[in-house]
Amino acid sequence: MLHLLITDDEPAIRELLAEVAQSEGYSVALAGDIRQARIQIERQKPDVVLMDMLLPDGDGIKFWTELGQTDIQVVFITGHSSIDSAIEALRCGAVDYLRKPLSLQRVRALLRELKILFNRRPEPGSTEFFAKIFGESPPMQLLCAHIEKIAPTRATVLLIGESGTGKELVAEAIHLASARYKKPFVPVNCGAISPNLIESELFGHEKGSFTGADRQHKGYFEAAEGGTLFLDEITEMSLELQVRLLRVLETGRFMRVGKNEEIVADVRVIAATNRDPEEAVRAGTLREDLYYRLNVFPLALPPLRERGDDILLLANHFLKKLNTEGHTHKRFAPDAIKAIQGYAWPGNVRELRNYVYRSYILADEEITGDLAFFNADSLSTELDSEISVSVGTPLADANRQLILATLQQCGGVKKAAAKKLGISLKTLYNRLEEYGVEQHDDIRA
Repeated sequence: MLHLLITDDEPAIRELLAEVAQSEGYSVALAGDIRQARIQIERQKPDVVLMDMLLPDGDGIKFWTELGQTDIQVVFITGHSSIDSAIEALRCGAVDYLRKPLSLQRVRALLRELKILFNRRPEPGSTEFFAKIFGESPPMQLLCAHIEKIAPTRATVLLIGESGTGKELVAEAIHLASARYKKPFVPVNCGAISPNLIESELFGHEKGSFTGADRQHKGYFEAAEGGTLFLDEITEMSLELQVRLLRVLETGRFMRVGKNEEIVADVRVIAATNRDPEEAVRAGTLREDLYYRLNVFPLALPPLRERGDDILLLANHFLKKLNTEGHTHKRFAPDAIKAIQGYAWPGNVRELRNYVYRSYILADEEITGDLAFFNADSLSTELDSEISVSVGTPLADANRQLILATLQQCGGVKKAAAKKLGISLKTLYNRLEEYGVEQHDDIRA
């Protein structure tokens, strides 16, 4: 049985919380001030503490910080709630904070979540929650440590990282490490939804609320009920909609488009951006008040170029997965390994994964060569390239120019050139033989 310590200077609140906690299967101890709380902790170390921020003999947050009991889950209670006090509570390690007058429904839900967390607490060093996150570098170890710290709380999280660094995977890891792991994880790319539809997509709409609304529609907030809503590219959301999102975060309620009745949202929000959020605030694309509300616990995701040996670790992981799926045994040649380790990877993990996938398709047994063919600039040039053929040029000569130019654009990779030309590899070999292009020329199969 989990043991709960309730510390509040109001006897009625202590008794009410004790009754709720006992009905949820907790044993309970009571304290009216910090002095009594110290005594109760010495008598029996609690698993969970509900503590008022302002007590007759001191500050609850300061007392808890000085106590240094990191293995006890603490929830702060306040009658003077503000964003600053909430952020202060969560940053000092609180699982959550409760506002007076207390909502018994929320208290019960919180106590049940805490029981779930205690029942599934992983062993030290467990990788249970990080199955999709690969990396052994110091920046990734620090990131995983932060995920384990923030996951059990209800705090909103702001993920900041370049495109391709794996923000959605980190958001999902936070979800899986929380008490909400059995509920939905709903990822939403705010930049991929039409500005005219995003309000309806997020909050839902009633039948007839606008032209084309021929039925009631539940939005992402309702789809994520009890779970986690991941809002990627938050700076792409309109300022008007940011106001509504801020209200949901502050009140836990929203309304469908075309409806005046509020709906309770039991949803944890994790937001992400590939921009500097403070720069976005200065540019006017992110509301300052929403930024501070989301920035309770910011997490910076390291770019791939700062992850050292993780680059080759990830490349081998992607290749191993492809070999397993394709029942093959392809491998990286030494020159490919050197090129992988020496490249900056501006597209981060996504670019590396795409490189491995394309290389796997084109290679026979060994992936060789540099990364020139897969460089984004060269691909862009390739798409824009043209050749000039004068009127009256013999068809055979025109074909020769086209084939050789395509082969050059493909970095000499014959399979890629044949695919782009829409001919078989055998036909391409025959044409090259006709043109006098020898096997030892700067062309790769």
